[in-house]
Amino acid sequence: MHLTRMAWRNLWRRKRRTAITAFSIAFGVFLSVTFTGSADYVYTNMINSGAQMGLGHITVEARDFNLTPTLDKRIDDASTMQRQLRDLPGVRDAIVRIMGQAMFASARKTVGGAFIAIDPAQEHADNNLFIRAIDAGAMFTASDSTGIVIGSRMAQQLGVNLGKKLVYTTTDKDGEIVSEIARVSAIFTTGLAEVDGSMALLPLDRTRRTLRYDADQASLVAITIRDQRASDVMARSISERLATAQREVLSWKQTQPDLAGLIAMDRSSNYVSQLLIGLLIAAGIFNTQLMSVLERSREFGVMMAVGMAPHTLFRLVLIEALCLALVGLLAGVLITLPWYYYLNTTGIDFSGAMGDDYSAGGVLIDPVMRVFLYPESVTGILLAVFGLTLLAAVYPAWRAGRVPPVESLKTI
Repeated sequence: MHLTRMAWRNLWRRKRRTAITAFSIAFGVFLSVTFTGSADYVYTNMINSGAQMGLGHITVEARDFNLTPTLDKRIDDASTMQRQLRDLPGVRDAIVRIMGQAMFASARKTVGGAFIAIDPAQEHADNNLFIRAIDAGAMFTASDSTGIVIGSRMAQQLGVNLGKKLVYTTTDKDGEIVSEIARVSAIFTTGLAEVDGSMALLPLDRTRRTLRYDADQASLVAITIRDQRASDVMARSISERLATAQREVLSWKQTQPDLAGLIAMDRSSNYVSQLLIGLLIAAGIFNTQLMSVLERSREFGVMMAVGMAPHTLFRLVLIEALCLALVGLLAGVLITLPWYYYLNTTGIDFSGAMGDDYSAGGVLIDPVMRVFLYPESVTGILLAVFGLTLLAAVYPAWRAGRVPPVESLKTI
């Protein structure tokens, strides 16, 4: 306690220097919260958007369906698996879907695309991005209806609008070509030109009959979880329960490798940027502590001459650095909280700079810059501030106790 009081008094003997160093620590906290919070928000938003485009955070699917997604690959007992998966802790939802390729034709034109067959009773805006993006018409309400939901670009290419008929052609489970007539019940606009021009939603039960699937067969069960960071661990756990020779369990990193690669690369560059900022701040702290020690050589000599041990001086300088870190951290919290609140609730709209393309890695990204911090990110920032501050003070603290008392007393 005595050393702490002494360290606190020593810290404020050079108020301007202490204030400048504390501000540099606070500015480091400000930048770290901005970079880390922005990354946490963007990555989570991208992963969740990708999951809501059909495959979920985790997918139980026919073996090798991810490599060659053909309609002859299917899983049995999909509804049974769905019930089992929904009971697992951490699982938000599990949804049965059929996914495949098809040709969509109107009297005007034919375009190639993909479809997702869904049960409208289980799908909603929170787990299906396409339903959330509907801007004309309404979702079909029956799983055996003749309705179809298409993207706005596809509707434009085919020259169809709400209520009009179109024909889709695909192959059934045996590879035979089959066709069905559907009526456009809704049109969605995601903002992804490729998706809006090639994707359609179909009713699940009617698609099963068209493909000659059994009543409980599907391409996959898409699982959404409460925390996307646990996808790998949960995928392994679910695989131990459900994986067989006919089906496999994959995380979003395996079903969306482009997105996973983009996030990994961006995360690495983010870490490098923050490391460089941290080193610059640590250099400032090192300079402040070393100057303070050199200026007090005579004082330290007197203290050692009257009996203070070198290791006690070492502790004194480290405690000063710890007090400096606490002051800088408090200042950082005070200047960062309003900024964090603004970005978390309002954000900065960059849509004008981004143009019309709000996509990366094949998924939508939010053009509004926002921040969100996970608890471990907050812990990491706090530990980094304390760690860098103490590390920068180690050499000055060591130097304080290395000069012999006689030599120290000669210093003017």
